[in-house]
Amino acid sequence: MVYFVATPIGNLSEITFRAVQVLKSVSAIFCEDTRHSQILLNNYQISKPLYSYHKFNEKKSLDFVLSFCQKQQDIAVISDAGMPGINDPGNILVNALKENNFPYTVVSGASAFVNAFVMSGYQPPFTYYGFLPEKTSDREALLDGSVGVGIFYLSVHDIKENMRYLCKRLGNRPCCLVKELSKTHEKAVFCHLGDEIDDDKGEFVLVVDRQNEQNPLCNLTVQEHINYYVSGGMTKNDAIKAVAKDRNLPKNEIYRQSLK
Repeated sequence: MVYFVATPIGNLSEITFRAVQVLKSVSAIFCEDTRHSQILLNNYQISKPLYSYHKFNEKKSLDFVLSFCQKQQDIAVISDAGMPGINDPGNILVNALKENNFPYTVVSGASAFVNAFVMSGYQPPFTYYGFLPEKTSDREALLDGSVGVGIFYLSVHDIKENMRYLCKRLGNRPCCLVKELSKTHEKAVFCHLGDEIDDDKGEFVLVVDRQNEQNPLCNLTVQEHINYYVSGGMTKNDAIKAVAKDRNLPKNEIYRQSLK
């Protein structure tokens, strides 16, 4: 049996009894970073052979992993944090197990995007997008069509650029930016995609609320929204008031964003 085991996304205590039992029972454990995973295993007095299995060697290591299955040995697959297969190695192995009729199962646990969605308070349904692709064409293909509540993973190096892109693509929507999930300094910041984010440490989950479907103008950026009213004959001040009303935001917030 191959067990895909969820591990804590922050606090080491957030792991199920079953997960600990499984990790103690298997013949070997495959993980992304052996040094990182060893901290978790030491915390629960788990001593098992530990093998590296990450996105850069996932295909190359496949035969080695399957050799355990051929010997009918139980193994576990874990990621650095959260659920394997969710922006972490796992799905290639699952498909190989299916093709070879080897048994496998998932041991439940945390996944960062689920925690972040609950913290946002937004209404389902939602779509999980993971990390944005590097190329604009790939991003456009990913976000093709109507985008309701969207959940994105952001690395600290890309957070400002990613939020600027999403603002331009989706409009200046309300969003919830979460970091340090389940840790001592866990933080959820409610803001808008057009806001400047100064935080430069850690990784983030961004939950973007759906736009007000009553008013398609809200799909524009704030500046485009203002320009729409100005082009129709309004003064800039009246346009700012109209945009604030459309977006249910304070006038001074719209004015502040218009100055950027």
